[in-house]
Parts: sequence; C-alpha cells; structure tokens
Amino acid sequence: MSSRKHRDIGRRYEQLAADFFRQHGFDVLEHNWQAGHKEIDLIVRRQNLIAFVEVKSASTPDFGHPAEWVDKRKVANLTEAAQRYLADNEIRGCDVRFDVVTFTDGRLEHYPNAFEAPTD
Repeated sequence: MSSRKHRDIGRRYEQLAADFFRQHGFDVLEHNWQAGHKEIDLIVRRQNLIAFVEVKSASTPDFGHPAEWVDKRKVANLTEAAQRYLADNEIRGCDVRFDVVTFTDGRLEHYPNAFEAPTD
C-alpha cells in the first residue's frame, strides 16, 4: 500500500474517531496537533476534561491488536506533546487523560484513560 493511501485511511479513521467523541459530548479542539516531530491525532474536551487521543487501525490481525502498538516510546512522545500543548495554550486546572481509539475490521473500540503519563 502506498504511503499516501495509508495516510488517507488513517485520516478517515481519525475523522470517524472525532465523530465518535462529538457524539459523546466532546468538542474537538485539534486534529493532528504537532510539537516538533511528535503528533497527537486528536485533542478533545468535555467540560473540565481534556483527552489526548491516539488513533490506530488494522486491516488484518497479522501484527496483533492495534492498541498493542501504543508502546513505551509512543506513550513518552504523546505525554511530551500533551505537556507542550497544555503549556502553549496556558491550560491549567483541567483533568487530563490519554485515550486510544482503535479500528479493527472497521469496528471502533475506545479505551478511555488507556495509560498514565510516565513520571520521572
């Protein structure tokens, strides 16, 4: 599969994830927000809660479940990017969580609070 087609599929699933969050009362603040080379697929907010969302999809089970692809390095990158987003936007006093949304065979699975931000 070409990288462009792969990217287009990823964007389509990110849009479906954004629609899911809207249906659950969230405002979508950002799509594909970047801090240098680190990217957050979606940033959503409902009242005092901001969720930083990683979206993963798989067309086959050959490489395991897409939620398993959010490894220690990805968690560190997401955490660093989220801290940058909060600082750049001067956001304080909100509850923060990290969600993972996966699509396997087109079926959405939502993992709220999928991981804790690592502490030093």
